[in-house]
Amino acid sequence: MANLRFEVVAEAFKKRPVDVRTPYERPSEYFAKYVFNRQKMYKYLPADIYEKLVDVMENGAHLDRGIADAVADGMKQWAMENGVTHYTHWFQPLTEGTAEKHDAFVEHDGKGGMIEEFSGKLLVQQEPDASSFPSGGIRNTFEARGYSAWDPTSPVFIMDDTLCIPTIFISYTGEALDYKAPLLRSLHAVNVAATNVCHYFDQNVKSVHANLGWEQEYFLVDEDLYFARPDLMLTGRTLMGHDSAKNQQMDDHFFGTIPERVQAFMKDLEIQALELGIPCKTRHNEVAPGQFELAPIFEDCNLAVDHNMLLMSLMKKVARKHGFQVLLHEKPFAGINGSGKHNNWSLTTNTGVLLHKSGKTPEDNLRFVVFIVETLMGVYKHNGLLKASVMSATNDHRLGANEAPPAIISSFLGRQLSDLLDHIEKADKDELFKIEGKKGMQLGIPEIPELMIDNNDRNRTSPFAFTGNRFEFRAVGSEANSASAMIVLNTAVAEALTNFKVRVDALIAKGEDKTSAIVDIIREDIKTCKPIRFDGNGYSDEWKEEAARRGLDCEASCPVCFDRYLDADSIKMFESENVMQKNELEARNEVKWETYTKKIQIEARVMGDLAMNHIVPVATHYQSQLAKNVGSMIEIFGREKALELSDRNIKIITEIAERTDSIEKGVEELVNARKVANKIEDAREKAVAYHDTVAPKMETIRCQIDKLELIVSDELWTLPKYREMLFIR
Repeated sequence: MANLRFEVVAEAFKKRPVDVRTPYERPSEYFAKYVFNRQKMYKYLPADIYEKLVDVMENGAHLDRGIADAVADGMKQWAMENGVTHYTHWFQPLTEGTAEKHDAFVEHDGKGGMIEEFSGKLLVQQEPDASSFPSGGIRNTFEARGYSAWDPTSPVFIMDDTLCIPTIFISYTGEALDYKAPLLRSLHAVNVAATNVCHYFDQNVKSVHANLGWEQEYFLVDEDLYFARPDLMLTGRTLMGHDSAKNQQMDDHFFGTIPERVQAFMKDLEIQALELGIPCKTRHNEVAPGQFELAPIFEDCNLAVDHNMLLMSLMKKVARKHGFQVLLHEKPFAGINGSGKHNNWSLTTNTGVLLHKSGKTPEDNLRFVVFIVETLMGVYKHNGLLKASVMSATNDHRLGANEAPPAIISSFLGRQLSDLLDHIEKADKDELFKIEGKKGMQLGIPEIPELMIDNNDRNRTSPFAFTGNRFEFRAVGSEANSASAMIVLNTAVAEALTNFKVRVDALIAKGEDKTSAIVDIIREDIKTCKPIRFDGNGYSDEWKEEAARRGLDCEASCPVCFDRYLDADSIKMFESENVMQKNELEARNEVKWETYTKKIQIEARVMGDLAMNHIVPVATHYQSQLAKNVGSMIEIFGREKALELSDRNIKIITEIAERTDSIEKGVEELVNARKVANKIEDAREKAVAYHDTVAPKMETIRCQIDKLELIVSDELWTLPKYREMLFIR
């Protein structure tokens, strides 16, 4: 076994970069080559059909089924010219991944032959088998009917020989079984609420869009080493493995020279991503060895989510071509930084960015303050829910680990913006603003123009930080579907803005001046949401105590965090904004609890298998070698002298015996804990049991295994070590 490990490591280190050949000179030549974007629509669709489809995409106009056949004909022509033979409705079920069922462009021609056909009916709607997708009890397993419906706001694209049509996925009775449907509803909610508030300042605002820019962190590991680690293959992370003597402590990997093989992978990935319309912008080494990042230009939130899901699939495909495996688990290696997916969120209108640091007029500045404060109101009121939206069995390993934001939601604004809000809250209202005839409103908040430059540092410990003209939600996990967090954030902000307008309108109805009413409500809200603002060290124990005093959600148990989805305030928010109904929330929680349980269950089974079939046999084999050596020494030197000379070996023999005994007992306890937990029928209680009684036992076993790795002969150890997996040659 030892020779096999050495051979695998040696072969991995011999690998050379795969040559990436391209006929292109500039990205602009091939960007969106395989996307049915507006340029393709204009070419392949009749003019009137093109105009109607653009109206649907831009203005949310009703999709007339009458244009579907013409659109389908144009799509089919373009697709077949690019070698496409199949089509699929591409959707995002509650598995955190994507799903697709491919059908060919073929039908009987009635004459014994076949014809290529793709109708509007097939474009707009399909009926995939929904029986094996998580539903959380919305329907019985034997009730298989579900529907996928075309989302025209996200462009159709080609993957290999298949036309991929982004769709929502709903049950036979209309409940959402995916992430896209509620995301689209949340985007509509924030659009309506934000547009209504914008009209206080500018009647020319037609709509408000939520934008998203994600930063995808990931690890690369040599494929040969990956397949020699059953834990990586089956769970996405290493369940055991001692620290490498050198890992990230020298800070030499971050922004360092990209390894040649990795550079070739990145180039290939970017070309294929750009061909699919994913606007890749940034690539670099991340903090941990073997860790990297890719980030795009900002896009509409819905499209950005689709592009991120597509990119994660593409990364895995391209990585295999280059002899790598992509690790998207939030914590694939203990002792070094894990991976997140920072979600940069902002609001824009047809007239500009709502969160822009400073406007040209006092009205613009007041609008800026309104949208900052109401975003904070949404985050404050639903801070526990926002945390629940990013919690998972995998992200649980990363949050609060002194490398990522803590599992307590707070917002960093920076000194000047914090001072500005404090000034508005405390200043005499008459001094704060005044209206001078035709000159309009004069705000007594001179601090705003100074925000034109980035004059405050970033706070990497803040989960929700204002970074100039956007908020950066840093707590989202690397393998998560960003839609989960964006659904909650968009809906919470929509609710806050709706509530804000109701209260302002009530004051105006009583005869108060509009500007005065806005300032009155903003001052109230600045005071209300003040507990969510924190500019200090989120890693400190003092902050945890302070956060609890402020009434922020400090729950650390992942399964218990999911309870926030079923709080009365959460249900009221989702239902009032028409994003999700109570039964949909209950169903999603069932899926979340079941998913958590299954992931920990798989890890526990893999841990037991590796411990008993790899670690203990290797350790006892080495122990036998040492014992044989001691016996030979006794024959040569006599018992007394031999025991003196073999003191170190005897200590190792004893330590191996003690640690393997602890491992065997630990595995037995782990199995028993699983058996007890598995008897629990309630999904929530079972997940809690796995969190409280199963997961901790794996850490205890790991501690013993990692100590054995240090003392067992290197030539006998069967599993590739951290020092071999982390450093790409």
